[in-house]
Amino acid sequence: MVEKQAEMHSICEIKWNALSLCEWEAAQRTIKQSNLLQSYVYANVMAHLNNQRVRRGLIIINGKAAGLVQILEAGIFNNAIHGIIIDRAPIWFDEYGSLSDFEALLQVFTKEFPKRFGRRIRFLPEIENTPQAKALLSKYGYKCVSKHGYQTIYLDLRPDLEVLRKNLNKKWRNMLVKSEKQGLNVVFSDRGEHFAWLLNHYSADKAIKKYDGASPKVITELAKEFLRGKNMLIGTALFDNKPIAAILLFNHGSSATYQIGYTSDIGRDKSAHHLLLWRAMAELKKRNISNFDLGGINEKHAKGIKTFKQGMGGQAVETLGLYN
Repeated sequence: MVEKQAEMHSICEIKWNALSLCEWEAAQRTIKQSNLLQSYVYANVMAHLNNQRVRRGLIIINGKAAGLVQILEAGIFNNAIHGIIIDRAPIWFDEYGSLSDFEALLQVFTKEFPKRFGRRIRFLPEIENTPQAKALLSKYGYKCVSKHGYQTIYLDLRPDLEVLRKNLNKKWRNMLVKSEKQGLNVVFSDRGEHFAWLLNHYSADKAIKKYDGASPKVITELAKEFLRGKNMLIGTALFDNKPIAAILLFNHGSSATYQIGYTSDIGRDKSAHHLLLWRAMAELKKRNISNFDLGGINEKHAKGIKTFKQGMGGQAVETLGLYN
């Protein structure tokens, strides 16, 4: 009981823009489940596209570095009209991230950016979806505006490939075996090879099926910036030397995120996506990536995609939904 009371009286502060690019990326590499939206490059791209400013914060609790929080903001008339976006934050260092840590951060953030007329806040908290976490947001004046939490699947890449293969769902593994017998050539490139092919097919498919996903413009701008540090990977399955399926991954810190993919009819017939993602695990391990975010999942609108990703043996997580 004494320990819990001590935690509730944590002293928290946010040191804004105290870290350089190298320092931010080094700090992010120490976070096991770092996400794309809190990466340095992602924020720069979105700020440029939307005429926003980036503010990066080092979270200090009881005098020690505890985590990172990155926000996008825009304002006019000396911020009389002010918008703030906090997507999938905060992200915590080891031994931090408890509810009391989260509340300590909320106290500081609410004091610095109080709710008022003219200020709009969009907040997608990176914390497990629990009644206790919801109560904290409500306590500090935030209202939930989404019916469901944000869901994704994390795949721990630290085990050996033999273990990772064993952890695959039996049906998923059988489809992989089938694909391995189809005579496909899988290549990975960090120089943008086959990007145009993937983006063109993704764009057309998205327009026809009207599913959620990043716009081609956003993908293009992200690709330009992540390519600079060789942190964009494109995996392509070739049949008769022609692309039939491809995936695009962004590396950030010690994590990688599955961003987009496309499979042709021939690719589906040959289960090319199974082979691509399996080979991606090995490719990411070579690059010292220890955590693979397979991207958002949605039970209602994309149940098949959710089932496919679950078959890879990862851990499904659900964080709080969108608040304002």
